[in-house]
Amino acid sequence: MLYAVISLAAMGAVFGVMLAVASKKFAVEVDPRVEEILQALPGVNCGSCGFAGCSGYAEAVVKGEAPVGACNPGGAEAKQKMAAIMGTDTADSGMERKIARLLCNGSTSNSSMLYKYEGIEDCHAAAVHYSGPKACHYGCLGLGSCVKACPFGAIKMGTEGLPVINTDLCTGCNICVQTCPKQLLQLAGISQLVDVRCRNKGKAKEAKDVCKAACIKCKLCEKNCPEGAVQVVTDNEGSVAVIDHTKCTNCGICVTKCPTKAIEKASPIKAEVCAVQDGPSENKPAGCGSCHICG
Repeated sequence: MLYAVISLAAMGAVFGVMLAVASKKFAVEVDPRVEEILQALPGVNCGSCGFAGCSGYAEAVVKGEAPVGACNPGGAEAKQKMAAIMGTDTADSGMERKIARLLCNGSTSNSSMLYKYEGIEDCHAAAVHYSGPKACHYGCLGLGSCVKACPFGAIKMGTEGLPVINTDLCTGCNICVQTCPKQLLQLAGISQLVDVRCRNKGKAKEAKDVCKAACIKCKLCEKNCPEGAVQVVTDNEGSVAVIDHTKCTNCGICVTKCPTKAIEKASPIKAEVCAVQDGPSENKPAGCGSCHICG
């Protein structure tokens, strides 16, 4: 019995030494700047930077594989802190602030209903039943899943049954984009003011029958755009007008030419997110505390 105990103790000691040597020999050195950048980030892990989470983005910044300004929720404050850590100028980030945009104008005034939905107040649940209660199967379901998902209180349901995005509060975190079952929310740079607010790819009459503000594929926008930025794009589902924002100059000609007002131009948007509001904490955005933007 004594020999067995001694043998086990000796084996434990040998293995312990081996593990200690291996841990030093194969240790992966972590750049201390990674942890510093993680502290500067909001910690939302939303993926809007193009990486799986804040840690992946922090490592990419330190390696020089990502710019310091790719974190939309962090805004200017995070950008400045990261630039100081990396010893670069914030002007070198080259990143434009992004916000969420709704690509549907199928309000209660414009769209017709297929049936009355009385189920769970959730867009995903409604979409299971004949693609939702709206006659336009491409349209916003209006049950507010994006409102519930937004951690910054930047989306509210409007009186016309469509979500309204507060561009001052939107951080471009991409969470609402991932939540929408109809893929009607997308991130766009704040300089991109003109959008086709329709994704109905059905034939002109079919689209107009279910929504007054539907794209009817008339190509007036395409023919009148001086930059060639608007095209009626066709795929296996059908066709709809799409704007190439790399060419669009926000001139608004397509907006005036569209007979159904499916194309809209937004008002100028602030360059910085206003996630911190004046006044008592109860007036701050819903979900405040989920990150340290306000801290």
